[in-house]
Amino acid sequence: MNLTTPALLFPAISLLLLAYTNRFLTLAQVIRQLNASTDRAAALVQRQLPGLKRRIALTQYMQGFGVFSFLLCALSMFALFLDAELPGKWLFGASILSLTLSLVLSLIEVLISTEALSLVVKDLERAARSGGGA
Repeated sequence: MNLTTPALLFPAISLLLLAYTNRFLTLAQVIRQLNASTDRAAALVQRQLPGLKRRIALTQYMQGFGVFSFLLCALSMFALFLDAELPGKWLFGASILSLTLSLVLSLIEVLISTEALSLVVKDLERAARSGGGA
């Protein structure tokens, strides 16, 4: 294994961290909008709170594992630069595992987000059936 193998992950991890940051900013915006809402006690808002709490925690961990993966990848490159091939391979393997864990957490967060959107759609359908449209 040479130095360029872990270097191939650098742009991918960087873009992934950017995507995670965008998801975090969107989540923060949703929470701030709910907080500013005059109807914070509404049933729909209350049903979304547990999912929002889980999404915050998942986002924190997926960003953390993404950064950890980036760090391990950099250390892998450094080890390979020093001709320490075995530690470089182990660090690269750990980097890939950390990246995989980050991606799994991201998938779970997306599923929770989709579940929250389903709640909103059901509420819209219920309002349309009762004739109380927006």
